[in-house]
Amino acid sequence: MQNINNLSFGFSDAENYKRRENKEFLNHSFIKNQSLDKLCEPSTSFLVGEKGTGKTAYSVYMVNNTYQNNFASLRYIRETEYQKFITLKKEKQLDLSDYSSIWKVIIYLLLAEQVYEKEGGNGFFKKFTKFQALHEAIQEYYVHAFSPEIKYALQFVRESKLAAELLSKYAKASGEQKESIAFSESRFQTNLLYIQKNFENALSSIKLQKNHILFIDGIDIRPSSIPYGEYLECIKGLANAVWEINNDFFPSIRDSKGRMRTVLLIRPDIFASLGLQNQNTKIRDNSVLLNWSTTYRDHRNSDLFSMSDLLLQQQQQRKGFRKGECWDHYFPFDTPSLNVQFEKPSSFVNFLRYALYRPRDIVTMLTMIQERTTSKNIKQETFTQNDFDDGTFKRNYSDYLLGEVKDQLAFYYSDSDYENFLKFFEFLNGENIFSYETYLAAFKAHTDFISSSSGEQAKFMSSPEDFLQFLYDLNIICYQERLENGKKHIHWCFKDRTYSNLSPKVKLNETYEIFYGMSKALNTGSKFVRG
Repeated sequence: MQNINNLSFGFSDAENYKRRENKEFLNHSFIKNQSLDKLCEPSTSFLVGEKGTGKTAYSVYMVNNTYQNNFASLRYIRETEYQKFITLKKEKQLDLSDYSSIWKVIIYLLLAEQVYEKEGGNGFFKKFTKFQALHEAIQEYYVHAFSPEIKYALQFVRESKLAAELLSKYAKASGEQKESIAFSESRFQTNLLYIQKNFENALSSIKLQKNHILFIDGIDIRPSSIPYGEYLECIKGLANAVWEINNDFFPSIRDSKGRMRTVLLIRPDIFASLGLQNQNTKIRDNSVLLNWSTTYRDHRNSDLFSMSDLLLQQQQQRKGFRKGECWDHYFPFDTPSLNVQFEKPSSFVNFLRYALYRPRDIVTMLTMIQERTTSKNIKQETFTQNDFDDGTFKRNYSDYLLGEVKDQLAFYYSDSDYENFLKFFEFLNGENIFSYETYLAAFKAHTDFISSSSGEQAKFMSSPEDFLQFLYDLNIICYQERLENGKKHIHWCFKDRTYSNLSPKVKLNETYEIFYGMSKALNTGSKFVRG
């Protein structure tokens, strides 16, 4: 087996796996499961999952491999694109339907050039005159230097008069259009409609050999310079465009072996804010919901354990290891205080206790434990329970989890709101497990403090019920119910979330507990002595 100093646990941000030198690492450590197969189904339009559940990793794997006859590309929406949409809105007086039309053209343009790049060899598309004319117009617009990014595709839309003129020019030259058409800068919507129809006619005419998927990522991050309302309008237009072209346009193309599709990567809370019609149906029938939940008893059969074991297995020189063999070598100890007995070492339960059942959490813990262990300069072939119990490791990991929460809060709220959020935990007086009455007292004390300091209460703290739900949504707290047999039943938002219940609700008047992994960063778990 490899020495623990030589192990690599990869990257927390899967975007790094697009780099040529990192592709093989992801290919060998990626779990091909039901979620991947469902992602390949023609009905899938949304890849939904919390931060760290692997949305980007799934799409990057599809980009790096022609899995199930699919060519894929991954494009990111960045701050500059939001700014350009806002500028367009002001210049052209756009509404939500206009945003949707703009996104359709952007998607069509990116897919058209992907199709040409992947299947355009040996003059294959010359017999499809509409598509060939479209490609030649695009080439002239970009001076044969098109870069497949959203910002460059958006520029094509912004200069709608020139784009429409070029499309018309090549359509006429190819015999697909008989008359010349005049376009005006002042008629943006008319130009846009002509461009959209031109793309749809061209894409409908081709016969593909492979399926083509365009993944769009990056909407989980709202730049601080972009107002939330402006951001929401932009992504609502994007989501509507993805839904409409995947269900109204692409399925209408006949006699093509290969199909085209766009998939939007999105968090559950953002998906819920899109206001899509029949949202429950869309999340069940047209989405992949990434959920890595398992139980302590069944953890060795879970995809999360398989991923972690494969991460170790693929780095060994010898091949043919049995499932769990590498994990048991490096973590040959049992998790303390377990009610369940196992034939094999139960060390992975340690990781489950401190994780929100996300691949990123496991990878981060493995990396931090390795860093802490190797920094001691002690020759060590395996990890121990003492390594896991190390105070510095637990503090660093707790800070990582709180950082994930801060990133998620930054999507909706300001830095001052985040500081108010942190201040609340001081009024729990160090308690990790507390009653509803204790919670109400802490909430009142926090509210009084904000009022006395002339501060402004954050929107998520408008009532004790709202804030309790907020903490539950962020997986900072769980709530406990008592069963008839007297045993506790613990509810976590990430475990209760299903296709039919995307936004689980917290119960009032129960007992609550702060997540193990986050307690150190929130300074709970030990009661304070007040002088």
